[in-house]
Amino acid sequence: MHPVTQPLKVALLGCGVVGSAVARQLTDDAEDLAARVGAPLELIGVAVRDASQPRPESGVTPDLFTTDADSLVTRADLVVELMGGEEPARSLLLRAIEHGAGVVTANKALLGTDGPTLYAAADERGVDLSFEASVAGAIPLLRPLRESLAGDDVQRVMGIVNGTTNFILDKMDRTGAALADVLAEAQQLGYAEADPTADVEGYDAQAKAAILASLAFHTRVATGDVHCEGIMGVTAEDIKDARKIGMVIKLLAICDRTPDGVSARVHPTLVPRSHPLASVHDAFNAVFLDTALAGELMFYGRGAGARPTASAVLGDLVQAARHRIDGGHGPRESAYAELPILPIARTHTSYFIRLEVRDEPGVLARVANSFGAQGISIESMRQGVRRSADGLATLQLVTHPAADAALAATVEGLREVDDVHDVRSVLRVEGL
Repeated sequence: MHPVTQPLKVALLGCGVVGSAVARQLTDDAEDLAARVGAPLELIGVAVRDASQPRPESGVTPDLFTTDADSLVTRADLVVELMGGEEPARSLLLRAIEHGAGVVTANKALLGTDGPTLYAAADERGVDLSFEASVAGAIPLLRPLRESLAGDDVQRVMGIVNGTTNFILDKMDRTGAALADVLAEAQQLGYAEADPTADVEGYDAQAKAAILASLAFHTRVATGDVHCEGIMGVTAEDIKDARKIGMVIKLLAICDRTPDGVSARVHPTLVPRSHPLASVHDAFNAVFLDTALAGELMFYGRGAGARPTASAVLGDLVQAARHRIDGGHGPRESAYAELPILPIARTHTSYFIRLEVRDEPGVLARVANSFGAQGISIESMRQGVRRSADGLATLQLVTHPAADAALAATVEGLREVDDVHDVRSVLRVEGL
């Protein structure tokens, strides 16, 4: 261990639930953190919108709160950004980097849209840019991607990266409740925000998928490159159908490397109940990595919440502080591959489709022909309830993997088939 040096000055931007947890640990664990770093970490200020508001949970004395974030970041050796959003976070981090501070952020939205600007600035200045807390909370995931697997080739990243939607879908699966009812419960329990749009529409997972794909494939993938579908269209009937065929619905982030390029997508997905992701309950996260040498790896744990996120932030802060003492810095951005980014239409997946069809002889064959016309084979077909009153029956199909464009064209074609009364549900399937 290095001998104790002068304190390293830490500036904290934002003091919400995560910021308060980080500030509290900096105070409560000051001696242990100093021993691990090799120097004390001195919190010199906390930038907030309203410095007069009491924040006793943070353990910070009132004199350390300030509204002058611009000045604060120029006086710090290390800056921790927990404000969220793109501005003023982006400008403040660039200002901190310009003044030679190492920076730690949990800001997935900023990294997903403008990460390369921050990476380039940190590279040029020779300082740390750390962001483990931006994806999957306390789960050590990004550091293994950047460092432990730096000599391997990652082929696929697939997992649950949003705890709110996993809580909702898991509760729907276990109780049969409607999405709106479970969402209201999630808001009461604090799992979902008053405005849950970022979670339920998939935007939170979309930004995280961009970060994961960029690290995994050494290619700059922005949030806008990630196909995104949320869970608001998932019904109790979909959940019931999934159960009947031995599956469960999860909102997954899926990033693939193929001979043609890389793709990243977020959408509700059917996975077999035998798959490890099916057993991820409540607000937990889990991410699978499939690599050329190490094979399959799974990372599991609490992906959200003040304390888990604070754990990841403090881990980054300790590492950045150690680098500051040693005179070095952490790993740089690796975007050398510059692989093409493929649209969703060129990805390969399977579909689950629920149809209402005429309950007549020959209908199954004519529906199957619609798939064959696009070169798609059917993995399984199940006829559900017959309704003699209106002469209709339910038909459930799971396809073999095919190009998403061909599957989408098939679904549109089915809507025009006379025997098909309605296309009730279309969901992608993984893990067969």
